[in-house]
Amino acid sequence: MSETKHDKPQPAPRSAYKVFRSIGTRWMDNDAYGHVNNVVYYSWFDTAVNAYLIEHGVLDIEQGEIIGLVIETQCNYFSPLAFPQIVEAGIRVARLGASSVRYEVGLFAQDAPLTAARGHFIHVYVDKQNRRPTPLPLALKSVLETLL
Repeated sequence: MSETKHDKPQPAPRSAYKVFRSIGTRWMDNDAYGHVNNVVYYSWFDTAVNAYLIEHGVLDIEQGEIIGLVIETQCNYFSPLAFPQIVEAGIRVARLGASSVRYEVGLFAQDAPLTAARGHFIHVYVDKQNRRPTPLPLALKSVLETLL
């Protein structure tokens, strides 16, 4: 869902994403303006992607030898979300490198056809000990390819 610098970002349809995860909003997610604060959206990006990887057995946050470090993130907001809504996070992989992945996430109000917000983040996978980039393990790469 990339635009040129001159295009105004637009909401994306559900068909733009490969898999979905439901996330419940919390009372504390709302800010003084009565909607979810922008920083919470980024935590939903992390939650949706990392939970998917853990559930598919390709990310072990306690014993694994590699970790994903975020080197870039961005989000566009189109309509407000607020507690007590259920948010549905759509996930896809836009680019798969030797040691990096660009994840794109769309956040939808439950059953809504278009994103309330959408964005991306890039993980560079590194060795947990020395923090140097490392090639994506075959199992991780296989799971990620299903999201392209």
